[in-house]
Amino acid sequence: MVETKKTFVSTTSPTGSRNGAGFNPCQGLYVEPRGEKARVALIATHYNVDFSEHYLGEYMAERGFGFLGWNTRFRGLEYAFLLEHALIDIGEGVKWLREVAGVEKVVILGNSGGGSLMAAYQSQAKGVTMKPTPGLELPKALDAIEPADLYISLCAHGGRPEVLTEWFDPSITDEKDPTSIDPSLNMYDEENTRPYSSEFIAKYRQAQEARNHRITDWCYEELERLSRHGMTDRAFNMYRTWADLRLMDPTIDPNNRRPQWCYAGDPRAANFSPRGIGLTNTIRTWLSMWSLRDSYCSGIPHLQRIDEPALIVQSDADTGVFPRDAQLVHDSLASGDKRLEMIQGDHYLLEPANARDKVADMIAAWLGEKA
Repeated sequence: MVETKKTFVSTTSPTGSRNGAGFNPCQGLYVEPRGEKARVALIATHYNVDFSEHYLGEYMAERGFGFLGWNTRFRGLEYAFLLEHALIDIGEGVKWLREVAGVEKVVILGNSGGGSLMAAYQSQAKGVTMKPTPGLELPKALDAIEPADLYISLCAHGGRPEVLTEWFDPSITDEKDPTSIDPSLNMYDEENTRPYSSEFIAKYRQAQEARNHRITDWCYEELERLSRHGMTDRAFNMYRTWADLRLMDPTIDPNNRRPQWCYAGDPRAANFSPRGIGLTNTIRTWLSMWSLRDSYCSGIPHLQRIDEPALIVQSDADTGVFPRDAQLVHDSLASGDKRLEMIQGDHYLLEPANARDKVADMIAAWLGEKA
């Protein structure tokens, strides 16, 4: 077994300075083989989850690769997320790999919710096409970020607005009241029997999108109202986001997942608890990350600009990313050299016991061919 070495990495960003308490906006952990410089390294980042100790780090280092688990200034700060600044922060990680670690090839790893974020990075590093978050300007530093050489998608969602909308509970009738409910749209109501009918699915999906658009409409109305009072933004809560029909009906987009289960355990209990993605937002964070109409965190347009060799890996028992999602990522990539692989395991590859070794072997073999 190859011994590994870990290095804490901490940097400022062109649009983010060192905090008064002492920490830098960009932080991460670089894992590499001890005693030798890695020629190829991966970088993984999420919208808000701390990826510094990403589970693949040591597995890839043991196979001769570097791995930078990287955090932007928004780690743990989902409510304040702004895409343009997150991309600049990721650029600092890519820059560090090349200029400090001495890596020859940088590999984007878009994992879980971070898939569309890393797709956005690679896309915008090829030339900025995104528009600024409403009321803000795009920083000039965005033009300076550099693309990576290869792209890997691992158990990744197609986009932040899309995954939220697919998880939305459309039966909520009052966004300020998490107990409000329209029984006809309640997937947990016994009257709406499983497997769900095609009519119910179509009605449900339409209502999910309508909920997303209603919140976006409210955000613009609220920004206008706030401006009359000299305010530029505000926070708000959003409830009931564990209601993807696939959680309760395994016949929709079937795989080997545990039925009636989600990342938070029992879906119904999670849905009616104060736990879930997008729980707290500022108005501009909603528009930057979650809005179907406004967000550039939708992965598909970015994937369509990525033509580097790409590997898409999807676990077969995932309870939140499904075969259709993986196929969409694969089909959306512009690369003529791309491969989709299904592997045995759950979302985090905790089970079976050898799942992480197997995916690391798969990635290492692919990198051996492409890098």
